[in-house]
Amino acid sequence: MISPQYFFALLKEQNFTFYAGVPDSLLKDFCAYVTDHSSDKDHIIAANEGNAVALAAGYHLASGKAGVVYLQNSGLGNCINPLTSLTDKEIYSLPLLLLIGWRAEPGKKDEPQHLKMGRITVPLLQTLEIPYSILPENEEEVKDVIQRAVQHFSTARTPYALVVREGTFDAYDLKKKQETHFPLVREEAIKIAASLLRENDIVVSTTGKTSRELFEFREANGKNKEESHKQDFLTVGSMGHSSAIAIGIALQKPRQKVYCFDGDGALIMHMGILSTVGKLQPANFNHIIFNNFAHDSVGGQPTAADAINILELAKANGYKAVFRAETAEEIKDRISKMQSLDGPALLEIRCNKGARKDLGRPTQSPQENKKQFMSFLAK
Repeated sequence: MISPQYFFALLKEQNFTFYAGVPDSLLKDFCAYVTDHSSDKDHIIAANEGNAVALAAGYHLASGKAGVVYLQNSGLGNCINPLTSLTDKEIYSLPLLLLIGWRAEPGKKDEPQHLKMGRITVPLLQTLEIPYSILPENEEEVKDVIQRAVQHFSTARTPYALVVREGTFDAYDLKKKQETHFPLVREEAIKIAASLLRENDIVVSTTGKTSRELFEFREANGKNKEESHKQDFLTVGSMGHSSAIAIGIALQKPRQKVYCFDGDGALIMHMGILSTVGKLQPANFNHIIFNNFAHDSVGGQPTAADAINILELAKANGYKAVFRAETAEEIKDRISKMQSLDGPALLEIRCNKGARKDLGRPTQSPQENKKQFMSFLAK
């Protein structure tokens, strides 16, 4: 394994001092080290991966140096526009070092939502005409790879990618931990919220541990296992898009309440959807944000949720009612109000990060979830 300290120092020797990106579980140890050893202006946890590329572009324009953009390979989709129309050699020709976590590398077991991107990560880089190297696990070999990227920047001045396999980095524990002191963790809040919904209500849950915790709650409380998940669509991938899915459903099912179980990181990633809600005014749409101020599923790195007012954002975008809750009683009161009024409505539930170590994953496949959910909607 590579020591995060060693890799950070090696990059610094080659004048890489600016970082931007979206946390990834394969890169979490290195990202934690960067967080602990960089200033806020030199390390930006971006709203999405495309933003990170643009931030690095701005950094290069102002400094003349190449920045580092880190991401999970799933985030390559968010990068394609700026990589092809901003940094590309046929446009502005801007250098940056992509550090890409290779989830679902071919031949390795992973979750369904990662398999396609794992298979096409390298071919996609080839299609984008971005040269790349697989990051070695031997520290001595890493020097040569970094030097190869630097040499590329001196001649082509375009992006270069380092693809990072699972288990490449040694463990590092984040020191700059963002502490919160709310009464509930997310799983407790999800259990309370889900238990208050009616049998005919529809739920769309965001990617990561939110959907996993909702699934396990249904498993534990469903009288009929075959029917216990029927009202839930688990968005296992497509981070930041669960609210748009929920709106698409709400517009077609105006007589049923639709609840989006969202996260702060997912909301921030594609915040433009709030304006769509305000424009369309779906009266049956209820947006619940489980805000633990962290990218909890990929290492607990902080989001920008501490710097924004989610309720004011929702109001400014046309939500008719906005609420906040922290305790179990407050959650019960706010959801009761949401059930009795026309929306769109938003509830921010502030909770602590962290999850059970034995938290499972959905035992249904995405296709099974879709089939059961569509049967429920068809009734």
